[in-house]
Amino acid sequence: MSQAHNTPVYKDPKAPLNNRIHDLMSQMTLAEKIGQMTQIERLVANYSVMKEYAIGSILSGGGSVPSPQASAAVWVSMVNEFQRGALASRLQIPMIYGIDAVHGHNNVYGSTIFPHNVGLGVTRDPDLLKRIGAATALEVRATGIPYTFAPCIAVCRDPRWGRCYESYSEDPEIVKAMTEIIPGLQGDAPKKGVPFVAGKTKVAACAKHFVGDGGTHNGINENNTIIDRHGLLSIHMGGYYHAIIKGVSTIMVSYSSWNGEKMHANPDLVTNFLKKTLHFRGFVISDWQGIDRITSPAGSNYPYSVYAGVNAGIDMIMVPNNFTEFINDLTEQVNNKSIPMSRIDDAVRRILRVKFQMGLFENPLADLSLADQLGSQ
Repeated sequence: MSQAHNTPVYKDPKAPLNNRIHDLMSQMTLAEKIGQMTQIERLVANYSVMKEYAIGSILSGGGSVPSPQASAAVWVSMVNEFQRGALASRLQIPMIYGIDAVHGHNNVYGSTIFPHNVGLGVTRDPDLLKRIGAATALEVRATGIPYTFAPCIAVCRDPRWGRCYESYSEDPEIVKAMTEIIPGLQGDAPKKGVPFVAGKTKVAACAKHFVGDGGTHNGINENNTIIDRHGLLSIHMGGYYHAIIKGVSTIMVSYSSWNGEKMHANPDLVTNFLKKTLHFRGFVISDWQGIDRITSPAGSNYPYSVYAGVNAGIDMIMVPNNFTEFINDLTEQVNNKSIPMSRIDDAVRRILRVKFQMGLFENPLADLSLADQLGSQ
């Protein structure tokens, strides 16, 4: 407790960040920690679910909206209702709401739509990307949302890949330059390599899909990237290095494989390279049902998927629907020590670092002060 107000250290905005993280984690049960690692779809979320499970995050999947042509006010009201549920949990840890605002706030009616990445890459104009990031952040925040699953920094190497439009370029140098959208979305990081979000007009960004999603064999989506380590690092990894230097808060893992090994089950790249070698300090998030797809057919051995995904180094799991199954499986595997407690603590520390850093504990509820930014000139 800090003496002055008799409030916990973690609720003291003046306390050092690491002290706040340590204080909060020292009070958390295993169930509360696993709740933080769980991201659920808005359709299965409600006030009581958020409160009971201390859920760490909610997302809108593609096209998942509160109502057709929903206004900023409708979005804010929905997000705040979920947030109030999170704040009613024992430790009052705010949830983080995420959405795919990948070329503007593209799931939201009346928002400004920007060209896809393939169109932005040909501009060769990083400053334009930064301004687009800043404009997008304002519109995302206008709807009460503080987190976007963008940018996609794939390097498309085969035009047969159906998602080439999500890639800025086949040239890794151009992709690296276009990571300037990250300080547009988040603000300019005061310290290189540390997750950063500059307050209520900015959003947490997510570099994706780690790594090699644009290099799959014959351009087959979510398939196998066949390339040696030097090729993977020189072609596909550079954008991540630049994203981390610019303070990107989160990184999403790819459905694809590298030389036959699923990225969602690759501790060498997720833990050893991304976290240890590149010193990424934000949190790593799975793709939609990404751990389910570790097995073929997807979901055929779910306990193994949980084991492999979490042990690979994924911190937040985009479940997104059957969250009680995920929570139960993960709890059981921690209790029987097949997933070490140190892995859970690493995940929760990273998630809390981002939440503290972006000011969610001080400003958990959204308001309508930015509503006029939606679709603004």
